[in-house]
Formats: sequence, C-alpha cells, structure tokens
Amino acid sequence: MRYGTGTRVSSRASMYKLLRDLLFLFPPEGVHHFSMKALKWICKSGYLRRQLSMYCKPESSGPGLERTVFGLSFRNPVGLGAGFDKNALYLNELDALGFGFVEVGTVTPLPQAGNDRPRLFRLKQDQALINRMGFNNDGAEMVAGRLKAWQAEHSDSTLIVGGNIGKNKSTPNEDAWKDYESAFRCLFDHVDYFVVNVSSPNTPGLRELQEKDALRRILTNLQAVGRQLSGEKGKSRPLLLKIAPDLGWQQIDEIIDLALEIKLDGLVAVNTTTSRQNLLTAAGRLESIGGGGVSGAPLKERSTDILRYIHARTRGSIPLIASGGIFSGEDANQKLAAGASLVQIWTAFIYEGPRIVHRICADLTTGNPPGDR
Repeated sequence: MRYGTGTRVSSRASMYKLLRDLLFLFPPEGVHHFSMKALKWICKSGYLRRQLSMYCKPESSGPGLERTVFGLSFRNPVGLGAGFDKNALYLNELDALGFGFVEVGTVTPLPQAGNDRPRLFRLKQDQALINRMGFNNDGAEMVAGRLKAWQAEHSDSTLIVGGNIGKNKSTPNEDAWKDYESAFRCLFDHVDYFVVNVSSPNTPGLRELQEKDALRRILTNLQAVGRQLSGEKGKSRPLLLKIAPDLGWQQIDEIIDLALEIKLDGLVAVNTTTSRQNLLTAAGRLESIGGGGVSGAPLKERSTDILRYIHARTRGSIPLIASGGIFSGEDANQKLAAGASLVQIWTAFIYEGPRIVHRICADLTTGNPPGDR
C-alpha cells in the first residue's frame, strides 16, 4: 500500500517535471500568463475545480496547520508572496491550490506598465529567478474593484488576502507617503492586511525609503489613517513592512527600533536581492541579463539569518513572515524555528508545481508554533 502511494507521488512529480521542462523552453513572463489563464479555464468548471482542489490542497487542517497571527486566522501558514498575482486576477484559482493566504500587488495608486521586457529570467542551475518588473500593475482602483467582486462571489472562502502597496515610479521620494496613503485608502475595505514595499530593487530610489526618517513618515501616517478608517468602518487592518536582504545589521537594527517604537504589526523578511554572489549560473549569462532582484534558493540562508536576528532582538514580540528560499517542508520548518509565524513562497511555485502547498503542509511540524500570536 505504501509502495503504491509512493509510486503515485513520484509519478505526479515526474509529470510536472516534464511539463515544467517543456514550459521552460519559452520566455518566463509569457509562460506565467499562459499557465494562469489555463488554470483559470480549468476552474471555470465546478467539477474540475473540485478535482484540482482535492489534488492540491493540504490533506488536513486543524491545530497542526491553523495559525492566528496579528489577529487574523490563517487556515495554514503557507502563503503566496506579492508579485505573482499583481492585479488580483487569480484568487479563485490560488484558493483552489490551497494557499493559506495570498498577497496581491505590488499595487500603486495609478496604473503603470513597469520596466521594458524582457524583465523576468530563470536561473535554472540556482533554482532562482531574476526579475526587474518595476511594479507593473493596473492601479489601486482597478485592483480594488476586482477584490470587491471576488469577495462578493466567494464570501465563504477562508483565504486571507493581503495588499502589498508601493509608490508610482514618477512620484518623487519626498511625496512617496502620499502614494502609500492613496493605495492604502483605496484597498482598505478589500484586503485583510497591508504590506508596505519600500524594498524592491526595481524602482529607482525606492530602497532609500528604508531609511528610518522616511520610513517613520510613511508608516506613522498609514497607522493614523488606519485608526481613522477603523473607527469609521469598525474594522482594522494590520500593517507590515517588507525589508530587503541587502541591508546591513545596523540598518536592520534601525528598522527594528522603529517597528518596536511605533508598534508595527509585523515584518516580512525578505524581498529579492541585488547580490550575484555564490550563484552557479555562468557570469556571462548573469551579465547578459543585467539588473534585477534575485529570488529563490540563493536567498535561503540570508533570509533565515535575518529572521533569527529580528526574532532574538525583539524577543519574539513582532510577528514575522518568512520569504526567500522556501521549497519544502524542511525549509518552512527552518523558518518557523528561526521565529517566523508564516511563510511565503513564489519562485518555488514555478519550480515545484501546483502541489507545493500540499507537500509543505504535509511536512510541517505539528502543534502550535511559538510564533502564534
């Protein structure tokens, strides 16, 4: 019996590897849109969606998988990071795949096309991607409309939806706080939590906003707006900050001090890295690709080190979402042991396939982790 089950699992993995190898013959951004449209077509059939869900969702739920973090109840701790569903087009499909939460965006107040193509590249030897998308999205108003429609149609869904927000490329840094407020107000009724993105390497000057004074202005203003809207609407929205892996420890200390001072709801660690160190991909290939942020397996150690450091410095008082290099249940358990409450994948979804949530959850340590809060 066990042998038969193992054979089926191995066969399924081999089938996806064959499909992946075929898809990897084509440009990655086009493959992304093609694959998600195919998934959307499958989910138009109630029967096919149920079959997909049975195949991909975690087999169990309950105390071993559920998490309560910053006041929200997550059905499992495995989420999809921002950048995959930038425009809230595929929530129904991602719900069927079993994600505990999905972060849409990065969303800017006004629509923008992003950087010129090609802007997404595979590093197969490294199980990594390089992207320089540049916050391409349909704008806060359009995304809010889609979220509202999805919520009305899927009111029984337990999927948690986060909103990752940023500034438009044309907005000068001194006015960035206005863009974050605009996107925040527009999405407030339609997401469960917010993540402030000042750490993408693909918008010129954006990472300068990680400096303490600039961050304070953005975050405290959003907290004030959040309190106002919470009073008017009777509901609050946790506010988190996503940080870069390329920060020095002194810069991380300043962010920690600010987060503790203003009582920030959480941190996401980490975004993509501009570093090209220790990659297996040939230097000539990397040079031909050019700029952009690396995601995937190369971030595994750095993201874990940062998580462990923040958790120790804050004595576990700030909830952490781990992002970077999570491909398996073992990887996820390492992040949880380092102090994370939740984990996010992105690149691993591309390399490992649609059953990745199922596989990670099957291997997660059971019981309520110390990160629950």
